[in-house]
Amino acid sequence: MSLDDIRNNNKVIGSKQVKKAIIKGLTKKVYLAMDAEPHIIGPLRELCRQHEVQVEDIEKMDELGNACGIEVGSAAVALID
Repeated sequence: MSLDDIRNNNKVIGSKQVKKAIIKGLTKKVYLAMDAEPHIIGPLRELCRQHEVQVEDIEKMDELGNACGIEVGSAAVALID
């Protein structure tokens, strides 16, 4: 796992924005925090499966937030084209 990929690429942050990016076909890869609420990341994981988007699990929401340069945790982040 390389959180540098998140730091160095275009991205969207948050479950709603990630969902929109997946549906629009803009997503290269999705990072999901394993400590996020299951009702948030479960549907995103399924959407990724349906759209054949690679998913990488990250241990903590705080790790994702830090990688994005924000001061709060994030349940989901997507790398976009």
